[in-house]
Amino acid sequence: MTKKSKLLFDAALKVMPGGVNSPVRAFTDVGNHPVYFSEGHGAWLTDVDGKRYIDYVGSWGPAIAGHSNPSVISAVEKQLKSGLSFGAPTELETQLAEKIIGLIPSVEKIRMTSSGTEAAMSAIRLARGFTGREKIVKFEGCYHGHSDSLLVKAGSGALAMGIPSSPGVPTSLANLTVTLDYNDDQQVLEFFHQSGHEIAAVIVEPIAGNMGCILPRPEFLETLRHVTEESGALLIFDEVMTGFRVAPGGAQQLFSIKPDLTILGKVIGGGLPVGAIGGPKHLIDQFAPSGPVYQAGTLSGNPLAMASGLATLEIIADPAFHSSLNTVTDTLCERIQVAAEESGVSIVINKVCGMFSVFFSCDSEVETFTQVNKCNAQHFNRFFSSMLADGISLAPSRFEASFISSAHGESEIEATVTSVYRAFKQIRDIS
Repeated sequence: MTKKSKLLFDAALKVMPGGVNSPVRAFTDVGNHPVYFSEGHGAWLTDVDGKRYIDYVGSWGPAIAGHSNPSVISAVEKQLKSGLSFGAPTELETQLAEKIIGLIPSVEKIRMTSSGTEAAMSAIRLARGFTGREKIVKFEGCYHGHSDSLLVKAGSGALAMGIPSSPGVPTSLANLTVTLDYNDDQQVLEFFHQSGHEIAAVIVEPIAGNMGCILPRPEFLETLRHVTEESGALLIFDEVMTGFRVAPGGAQQLFSIKPDLTILGKVIGGGLPVGAIGGPKHLIDQFAPSGPVYQAGTLSGNPLAMASGLATLEIIADPAFHSSLNTVTDTLCERIQVAAEESGVSIVINKVCGMFSVFFSCDSEVETFTQVNKCNAQHFNRFFSSMLADGISLAPSRFEASFISSAHGESEIEATVTSVYRAFKQIRDIS
């Protein structure tokens, strides 16, 4: 840890729980302490001691066009001069909504929120209000924010009701959440055969990013679409991470699956706090004041966030944007795989446009939360620490995806791969 970061973290520990305002930032999973950053430009961050890092966190996804992108900064500065927040409608809200609707065919109307957690919570309420049912289905290893209904883990038996995963979550509420295994379509079919008529909604990350980057098996999302349509439940895609990152229309475009509701965030704020729920008119119009489902937010549609998000979506709407991002992602991951083979280190890399994860000493494939848990945590921690010391900032947990931006070019890839070889040598030497 750099000297100033240590001093700042010591000060933070005195006034904030764990010294942070979001748990993963504490670096607890990797046995380290956080680095404090002072600025970011393009693919690079600079810490408070002046050390520079190639960044693969990207503010956990929003910085898809790189840090301090000139177009995004210009849009925010323009709005900044006009005011921070009015608590009233602005034209920017409509413009961003129109842009999102133009990119995602399943979205006809949208309700803005201030965070992904708020959007997920509101989507669940909408599903319950629309269907008149109370139970929801989520999947082990997927994260949809920290609202009570979604902080629930699997029970002790297959198809059991969930149990609270945090103190403060009422057991009575957890009993309304069923937690199944991600990528297990047979378990889904079995459960819906028994209890599908009780379910208001299935919520899922179509590409998981909160147990590392885990792609869906080909039949998994198709099964979810089938059982929800058959049972009258709603299918909710949490595309907070994947929305506009993996394709212009998100994961639903990539896999040609049309959900009932889509949760968005991160990219649509371009680095400022934002979330959204989108879907067909007959569903979104259930929200007040059009309908009976109450949802509100003082800072929803904040003009700074709308300006930043609109500028970001203008950038990613370029037909060449995702093609280029996908090429860079493939190149980096292929070279990491080669480095592992040449170094004698066992890894599995999961990747999709703009996202990747490196898993150590695990099965030949990593497609479930159980498989993620079997991977070598010690090797990942050694890899993370070596890369960080070398000026490469990765997600500080083996349960988090890392992100690539359009600002990452050949020089950043070369520098990263050089550091990967050094990190793999350290892992081989301790094995």
